[in-house]
Amino acid sequence: MMNFNLQKLVRENIRNLKPYSSARHEFTGKASVFLDANENAFGSPVAESFNRYPDPLQWELKFQLARIKGVPAENICIGNGSDEIIDLAYRIFSNPGKDNIIICPPTYGMYAVSADINDIEIRKVSLTKEFQLDVEGIINVTDSNTKLLFICSPNNPTGNNMNRADVEFLLNNFPGIVIIDEAYINYSNQKTFIQELTEYPNLIVMQTLSKAWGLAALRLGLCYASMDIIDLFNKVKPPYNINEASQQIALEGLQHTELINGWIKEVVLQKEQLIIELDGLIFVKMIYPSDANFVLVKVDDADALYLYLTENEIVVRNRSKEPGCENCLRISIGTPEENKNLLSVLKNYKA
Repeated sequence: MMNFNLQKLVRENIRNLKPYSSARHEFTGKASVFLDANENAFGSPVAESFNRYPDPLQWELKFQLARIKGVPAENICIGNGSDEIIDLAYRIFSNPGKDNIIICPPTYGMYAVSADINDIEIRKVSLTKEFQLDVEGIINVTDSNTKLLFICSPNNPTGNNMNRADVEFLLNNFPGIVIIDEAYINYSNQKTFIQELTEYPNLIVMQTLSKAWGLAALRLGLCYASMDIIDLFNKVKPPYNINEASQQIALEGLQHTELINGWIKEVVLQKEQLIIELDGLIFVKMIYPSDANFVLVKVDDADALYLYLTENEIVVRNRSKEPGCENCLRISIGTPEENKNLLSVLKNYKA
């Protein structure tokens, strides 16, 4: 790969930043009396006590994730949802009003929103007609101020995997940090890029507990990267970004891998059955290949069909305004009962 110098990509003020040192950072041993953090020593007005500040680095949760994912806990950062990980990447690497980043629409919308919030120029290189990466186009728009490249695979809203050879080429030739968003990787037949961290020091992999793990309400985004990059994330993130309740519930949830694997298999089965049924509807023009827990469906009139579904108390996402997704609805895979209800309503639709 290209000569990689992490420190040259980091904003100067972040390189020089002296991070906040919390009470739980300064003392990590065992004690019976804690009088260091100005907490309420009498407890909490609820059944369980939450009067003490949580572990700022969530080590117990990271150790459990490390056992499941097969990577060292030191290579993990946990964010308040993946959106915090995205925002932290901007604040670490991209100088407002000067640097630029690359996204590949149609893709997850928060990459652009977070860039706008941080005053970072967005360079858009649309996916091909097959919803694959335009590798040459990406390389052609990079310059000395290009810091980040976001790749969503499986992609949202299209559902397909990005060609692995294309991603590897960009990891070897892109001059900045490559962030691969694997929010839907549990449903994919493609292996994760987490195992490539030792080969690519410019790689950040994002995953989540919001999809397959069924813990969306906890807002837990996972960042896997080199220890040097993780140190930067820990330096910049708020000291107590993950609350104790979320940490405890997540730890409990991570004990149930067999249940999760069963749900994943059921989602894939339900998706295959839904695709067969959708393909028989006259107003359905195309169902795009999906390695996620949703399908992107092109129809005659997405706006009219979306309205019809909402009138029947069924909510999907209208993605028609996304590049290359004209007249497309994104439909999440529900329970068998929900999918049956959806199909029943669709079969009564008069286009």
